Amino acid sequence: MGYNAYDNFIAVVDKAAKAVGMHEQDYLLVKYPERELKVSVPIKMDDGTVRVFEGYRVQHSSSRGPCKGGIRFHQDSDINEVRALAAWMSFKCAVVNIPYGGAKGAIKVNPSELSRSELERLTRRYTASILPIIGPEKDIPAPDVNTNSQVMDWIMDTYSMMKGYTVHGVVTGKDLEVGGSVGRPEATGRGVTIIALELLKKLKIDPKDVTIAIQGFGNVGAAAARFLYEHGCKIVAVSDVSGGIRSEKGLDIPKVLEFVGNKKNFLKDYKEKGVEHITNQELLVTDCDMLIPAAMENQITKENAGSLKCKYIVEAANGPTTAEADEIISKRGIILVPDILANAGGVTVSYFEWVQNLQSLTWDLEDVNKMLEKVMVKAWNELDANAEKWGLNYRLAAYVVAIQRITKAKKLRGMFP
Repeated sequence: MGYNAYDNFIAVVDKAAKAVGMHEQDYLLVKYPERELKVSVPIKMDDGTVRVFEGYRVQHSSSRGPCKGGIRFHQDSDINEVRALAAWMSFKCAVVNIPYGGAKGAIKVNPSELSRSELERLTRRYTASILPIIGPEKDIPAPDVNTNSQVMDWIMDTYSMMKGYTVHGVVTGKDLEVGGSVGRPEATGRGVTIIALELLKKLKIDPKDVTIAIQGFGNVGAAAARFLYEHGCKIVAVSDVSGGIRSEKGLDIPKVLEFVGNKKNFLKDYKEKGVEHITNQELLVTDCDMLIPAAMENQITKENAGSLKCKYIVEAANGPTTAEADEIISKRGIILVPDILANAGGVTVSYFEWVQNLQSLTWDLEDVNKMLEKVMVKAWNELDANAEKWGLNYRLAAYVVAIQRITKAKKLRGMFP
């Protein structure tokens, strides 16, 4: 039996709750998603044939507010992955204390095999299929793996056409011209940077003395690499789907970013003196101070956790570390800041975008970044204090914070009917 991301989520929930003496009856409802929708998405291909794709939308919790979560297009997506991602979104929103619950969506497709017009038809048909359960007051999608602002624009337009008027607030991560927010594209990477720097501050370590390896050089990993490089950190390795590059002396991140340039080139083709090519697995065990997994879930496992050479892990991806690997990492004394805090910058600025849409206002970049830092630093300080109070690592402490906030909201609202 393969890896089940939702089982991994449940295992950590049970462990965290047990650590602070919670009984299962106290938090039972967080283990069950509120709603799951599976849809068939038929589209006419450019050659006139018809293909049917499988799509999902899972709403884990709406106790603290409308559901919120991205939509990914990936050939390996399945219902268990989407369940886990939705649950992590609930916990993420609770940890940074924004008034959202969690949701997630996916279409089982390799988007690189589709033309732009096929992708548009796929997006619009999927939107029509999940339309009854989304909306600015119900569930607000956003970009995720292999989706972007253009996909969000199509979703917003499809929803608006069905409603008969423009509804900007149905999705976040849109282009600026159709209700997007400045600062949103780089928000997750900026949030990862804020948390990484806060961790270093706590440990009294100068960023200029830190070496970092980043797995994943998409929107999140590339932004984090740029911001951390600007703060003086030495980025010794980065990778994308094609493989990685590594240099003990540190990579010239602006040059690497220019080469990759809007996903036009892959890192496997990057050539520079003193730079070696490595696999994604080799990147994970690179000798560095801080490892930032910013790719997909299930990357740090019991098979490779014992070989990690880092001192700190800041999770930029969702669910990159399995529960078994967590045990090994904890025993080895590696400090890990979990995804449900570290990568919450994206959903935080999505929240800002939604607020702007609802109020028909626009904020400038300075305000967005200032508010993002305020939310992230406050959440970090609360997590750090609670971890110390409970004697738990950051993962378990973050889960306890989320469980307590969600279950308190459920208790205050009562059980219907």
